[in-house]
Amino acid sequence: MATAILGRKPDSRRWWILAVLCLSVLLVVVDNTIVNVALPTISRRLSASTQDLQWVVDAYSLVFAGLLIVGGNLGDRLGRRRALQGGLTMFAITSVAAALSRNTAELIAARAAMGAAAAFIYPATLALLSNAFTVARERATAIGTWSGVSGLAVAIGPVTGGLLLRHFAWSSVFLVNVPIVVVALAAGMWLLPESRDRRAGRFDPLGAVLSMAGVGLLTWTVIEAPRHGWGSAATIGGFAGAAVTMAAFVGWQRRRPDPMLDVRLFRNMRFTAASGAIALAFFGLFGFIFLITQYFQLVRDYDPLRAGVATLPFAIVTGVVSPAAIAAMKRVGSKAIVAVGLALMSAGFVVAAGIAVDSSYWGRIIVGMTLMAAGLGLTSSPATEAIMGALPLGKAGVGSAVNDTTREVGGTLGVAIVGSVLSSAYGSHLGTALTRLGVPGPAAAAARQSVAAGLAVAAHLPAGLRGPAIAAVRQAYVAGLHQGSLVAAGAAGAAAIAALIFLPARPAHTSAAGSAEASAMAAEPTPRYASAASSR
Repeated sequence: MATAILGRKPDSRRWWILAVLCLSVLLVVVDNTIVNVALPTISRRLSASTQDLQWVVDAYSLVFAGLLIVGGNLGDRLGRRRALQGGLTMFAITSVAAALSRNTAELIAARAAMGAAAAFIYPATLALLSNAFTVARERATAIGTWSGVSGLAVAIGPVTGGLLLRHFAWSSVFLVNVPIVVVALAAGMWLLPESRDRRAGRFDPLGAVLSMAGVGLLTWTVIEAPRHGWGSAATIGGFAGAAVTMAAFVGWQRRRPDPMLDVRLFRNMRFTAASGAIALAFFGLFGFIFLITQYFQLVRDYDPLRAGVATLPFAIVTGVVSPAAIAAMKRVGSKAIVAVGLALMSAGFVVAAGIAVDSSYWGRIIVGMTLMAAGLGLTSSPATEAIMGALPLGKAGVGSAVNDTTREVGGTLGVAIVGSVLSSAYGSHLGTALTRLGVPGPAAAAARQSVAAGLAVAAHLPAGLRGPAIAAVRQAYVAGLHQGSLVAAGAAGAAAIAALIFLPARPAHTSAAGSAEASAMAAEPTPRYASAASSR
């Protein structure tokens, strides 16, 4: 019989608890991608530029990422079930606000508020999971399921959004959250136990402000760089300000006796490599989904539902591969599985970099997406297990928040950087093409704002220019897709090399000694846990 970690008997309702937690995770992660398929519609209805659309996506991810450590810390201190239930309630309210938005400013603000709510939901789910599953092998399986649902949700979002947009207005992609929240709240009130960390320490408001400011300034700088120029004072100043702010956060956390995030953890290369692997995997994934959903609709003329269905390989392949990744991890360890997964993702992005305006869906496109999805399935759950294994079990909330932050920061920067590369390449290629065609300067400038704007401008040109201008807009977007895909490929490839060098061969808690060590670590005060984890 398996031995329970920390001497606690497994909760008899643990698999039902896992179902509730996975439903909550599904809700939060779907909202990262469901809006992507609605971007062309939002662009037309609210007259949004490419930068506006990036902020519709990134406002959610940015605030989500910036507040995750705060959400995890408050959940540890005040109760994880309370944090989850409160976050779900706020998520429903802010979803309604997003649906009722009348302009892009209101929509971006509502999306930011949704991100704040999600920051309390996500870390609480993995923390509650860790407390419900007290047997090491069962916990690994539960984490694999949790990670698999996260991967599935990334792919399910565009399909769900496309189905809703087939029958309803763009606001339906937000209103759909409300009934799901009601189910999760009702089930959670019945099933979820309360848990908290008695040694969570004091709340750190300055640390929270510094972390949010650093990540926010970095992402804003990347998104706005194409408009200001990569060598402009605004861009250089933004990067410098982000670096200074994050350095101040690190210095402040090092001085505190009870840090919100003990930055000494990053000396442990097992922890750092696993965090980097997840961050760069989601960097590439979110960036590519931002590209491909618009490619399907604006270059290939797919309607929203068909565009969503076209991304189904992500969901199908991730769902098949994720359980296999857990089984393989138990046999050969995390290092090989995560490295192979990242290498497959990199190969998928390289394949996608060759997509043309008229590429066959069942050729290069399906091959590229299949490789990416298989790579994500192999990477996510073993890397999550490595992160949680590098932390004491008593710090489940903070550990979950660190894991979730790497995902969200990676995804946020993926949309920001890949989107910026797209915007720069699109504007450059289109400007040259329209100048050669003799399109008037004001019309060409308007067309460079976004591919939707480019198609709208082309549609109003004289008959002799209309067809060539439309072709130029689509070709310019594909040029941006090529460059964005290569950036994602480079990030995933670098992460695969780092995983081979730094990740351990085996996941944590694979032996009785490992469980005993975890128990001892959980009993230690917070300042000891970085050195204890590093000794593994």
